[in-house]
Amino acid sequence: MPLLMVSLRGTQVVHEASNRAFKRAQVEADTSLDPVIRDFLLSDAESAEHEWHSGGEVERRHFRVCLSRIALRSEPVCIVSLVDQTAEVRTEETLRREMATDSLTGLPNRGGFTDALETTIANSAARWAVLMVDLERFSRINACLGSMAGDELLITVARRIKGALRARDVLARTGGDEFGILLAIDERDDEAQHVAKRLQAALSTPFRLSEYEIRVTSAIGIAFGDARVEHAEDVIRHAQVAMKKSKASKKAEAYQTRALDSARAEFAMETALRRAIDNGDLTLRYQPICDLATGRVESFEALARWTDEQGVQHQPTDFIRVAEESGLIVPLGRWAIDSALATLAEWDRRGDASHGIRVGVNVSPIQLQRDSVPDVVEHALAAAGMTGDRLKLELTESALVAEPARMARMLTALKSLGLTIAMDDFGTGFSNLASLQKLPIDVLKIDRSFITGMLADRDKIAIVRAILSLSQALNMSTVAEGIETHDIAQTLAALGCQSGQGYAFAHPLEPDDAYGFLLTRNR
Repeated sequence: MPLLMVSLRGTQVVHEASNRAFKRAQVEADTSLDPVIRDFLLSDAESAEHEWHSGGEVERRHFRVCLSRIALRSEPVCIVSLVDQTAEVRTEETLRREMATDSLTGLPNRGGFTDALETTIANSAARWAVLMVDLERFSRINACLGSMAGDELLITVARRIKGALRARDVLARTGGDEFGILLAIDERDDEAQHVAKRLQAALSTPFRLSEYEIRVTSAIGIAFGDARVEHAEDVIRHAQVAMKKSKASKKAEAYQTRALDSARAEFAMETALRRAIDNGDLTLRYQPICDLATGRVESFEALARWTDEQGVQHQPTDFIRVAEESGLIVPLGRWAIDSALATLAEWDRRGDASHGIRVGVNVSPIQLQRDSVPDVVEHALAAAGMTGDRLKLELTESALVAEPARMARMLTALKSLGLTIAMDDFGTGFSNLASLQKLPIDVLKIDRSFITGMLADRDKIAIVRAILSLSQALNMSTVAEGIETHDIAQTLAALGCQSGQGYAFAHPLEPDDAYGFLLTRNR
């Protein structure tokens, strides 16, 4: 063990004697330990320990220094012993570095990125930003081409992103297909937007994987920070909230305080909605669909409504979106089918007025992907004692054309039960007419955006006329949504539209009121 005897003459540290091990340690020339020894000898302590390192960055050695006072002469004297901890410290540093590094890309991982961000928070008084980059469709690429191709894509993406950054910016892989960037802001906050545009441009060039060319799109969220920020995770979370908004807007988004409030409100709504579904607190209202020539009711569309425990009425567009994002749309969709058929069965028990009337239920694209809808419908029909011709499923245009082969199989299974299939909101999506022709669709529902104000807009009339011609060519019936005046209803009838729904006929009604409306119209 390296040993050194040291005395203090005035304020001067004097090396009195040392053993061979101390000389072999080759630390005699390093005087950085002298202030530590001086402070010890000037104190009243009998012993002390300190961590100390000697040498440059490359050949640095680490020691634990033990100081013990001895009484030999009048001036203060102590024995200094050095315990070499270089191997242990280097092993610890290597492990820490490995724990903070992503093994695939060699970039910092989430822990390493958080450490870098905390260092910036502690030491920087300047403005900075965190960018979170999420690769869209990566899970699909991984599933179709395999994990090795997915790893190759991630490595290439990391290189492209690195090439679009400055040397001082920190890039990390913070998740499976998520990257984090710590960006120094020199002058203005819009520098972050410029970097985001460079990143999107860098990623827009197709990637070559095996024999495929893959185009990758990304969502980028930006959160800004300065010396007032206290917690690194807060900034990362803010950037992720903005990234979620970017997925919808298809452009880089900067975090706004109200965005986190909105996200928290959505989580609160998800919790309350889950409880409402479990407790059966949702209801259905029924909007009549009438024959435009006779005014008679031919069917009803069932529409979900929710008033929570505090009496707050939630808009369907809000809670349906939350249900789709959280996966609650599956139990919600099953409940809607069961409840609508149960209501129709109850009307049948009251008399003959409802016989032959169908009820339409909207089915979410998410439920079509995750649920076995034909089995759900078959069980619901059996439970209500109904035949399939009494149920109409309304599916969105985007859901039907996304996977035409799979949708064709599912719709064929539903048609075998006797159901009517309607394409909802027709004209707002991007239908492939060849696929549309192959799908067993019975009804096209013309979106309300083409109906509202159509009498004053020649373009809308032209679009409606084109849809009606298309439906006739494909042997489909048509329903116009959003009819608010009788003049529009008459015009649609003259153009050849068979049916319509909207406030000109009735608002969505409670079950008893809907049955009363049916009795009045279909006498």
